[in-house]
Amino acid sequence: MKNKTEVKLIKNRAIIKFEGKNFLGEIGIDGRIFKALTYARISVGVISQQAIENGISVLVSEADAEKAVNCLINEFEQERKSGKVSLIYSISNVSVIGFVSKDFNKIMSELGRNNIFPLILNQVAAENRVNIVVTSSQDEKAKNIIEAEIFARPKTVHLAIIGHGNVGSTLIDQVLESSEEIRNRKKIDLKIVAVANSKKIALNRSGFSENWNEEILVAERPSKVEELIAFSQQNQLENLIVVDNTASKEFVKNYPVLAENGFDLVSSNKIFNTLPISEYRNFRHILNKKNKKYLYETNVGAGLPLIDTIKLLHLSGENITRIKGVFSGSLSYIFNNFSVRDEKFSTILKEAVEKGFTEPDPREDLSGSDVARKLLILARELDLINEFGDIKIENLVPENFRNLTKDDFIARLSELDEVFDEVKNSQQKNHVLRFTGDLHGDLQQEKGELDVKLISVPADSALGQLKGSDSIFEIYTESYGENPIVIMGAGAGAKVTARGVFGDILRLSENK
Repeated sequence: MKNKTEVKLIKNRAIIKFEGKNFLGEIGIDGRIFKALTYARISVGVISQQAIENGISVLVSEADAEKAVNCLINEFEQERKSGKVSLIYSISNVSVIGFVSKDFNKIMSELGRNNIFPLILNQVAAENRVNIVVTSSQDEKAKNIIEAEIFARPKTVHLAIIGHGNVGSTLIDQVLESSEEIRNRKKIDLKIVAVANSKKIALNRSGFSENWNEEILVAERPSKVEELIAFSQQNQLENLIVVDNTASKEFVKNYPVLAENGFDLVSSNKIFNTLPISEYRNFRHILNKKNKKYLYETNVGAGLPLIDTIKLLHLSGENITRIKGVFSGSLSYIFNNFSVRDEKFSTILKEAVEKGFTEPDPREDLSGSDVARKLLILARELDLINEFGDIKIENLVPENFRNLTKDDFIARLSELDEVFDEVKNSQQKNHVLRFTGDLHGDLQQEKGELDVKLISVPADSALGQLKGSDSIFEIYTESYGENPIVIMGAGAGAKVTARGVFGDILRLSENK
């Protein structure tokens, strides 16, 4: 390469593979290959010997591949008959990329993170000159990654946003509003190239702008993960992140295949982390094998730094003995207000629904299942093998209300008032109601004890002083004894959750 600042891409090449036994390093083999190909007027590029495969690879023009194979078959006819040369064949649709870099290992690491593994590597250490051969389907992507590393260009990260409801649409707006600042400050170019809902997916190679919602309206492609994978491969997109903002039980089934196809994942969707432990562990195995990451800080506590804190404590060898708290922002709002206001439970609940604190059908919150999922996620961060069925859940929805339609349930909310008034009035003086999750027991064993229930606590306690829709988590450890690490803050809301998801995206992007 004459220009040391250039990354050169040469397309339409083919590899001629020459395999056998007991000839590696034998004097004259390389010369015979070159002589035979030169005599046939075939130009030879990179040459590489593979000790593991006991073979030699040479690079030629794709148009000369068949001719080169036949030429070498004739040249080494005797060796083929004796078995010394076993195979001579070609691999088409490859490209060669040449560049100069002092940080070759960093480049190889970045390529590997994007599922790009060179078929041939030729390095001149003294000159820091490198030639790699990759498949044609990955050559442009490889070139982009190499150029970003060598020339310190902003790293392009391609985002696929799945789900554009409250959290998803807020996230998209946050990314678009912050993209220029992030590009300038962090040298990361965030591009939203896919937006999907349950029915269709909109794709844009150049990245969506503020009118993304108009493009999804006219999109015609079905919302299938195969569409996204094919799009990313056809356009050779590097640094891929899928962001799952849904609550879909179906979409999480795609996580393994996405990781297999080069996507990292960020998710506010809690479902995957509460699947049977066998699926949970198998996915972690795939992530490790493919060098992919899966971040889900917002699964518990919205934007609060809870999961990371627990991970760090656990990895450092700290013995966590108990995790207790108010896990649900919606139930926090309901019982924080019901405990201190002289109003009926139904009034407070309707208010929470109208303000968007609960799910459209508030029974999803009152059932305790959401809190249970969050508690299970934290248990598994401690390497416990609890299943969802192990959790003791107090369902606040009376049995005769569970099969009603949503509208009928809302219409009959006042019938719950007597039950909750009785619970409220039966408390000790200066106590308040809190709906809590509690992970306890001997957490050094395979399983812990998980309880989700409505309890009464002193109004001046940490749980009792909770306000608004805030969440609170008390982490008890062996080192801290009876003084827990307390993490408290906004535990609900689209903006808070979207900001937490955005944080995970940036963490992944900086480490890609």
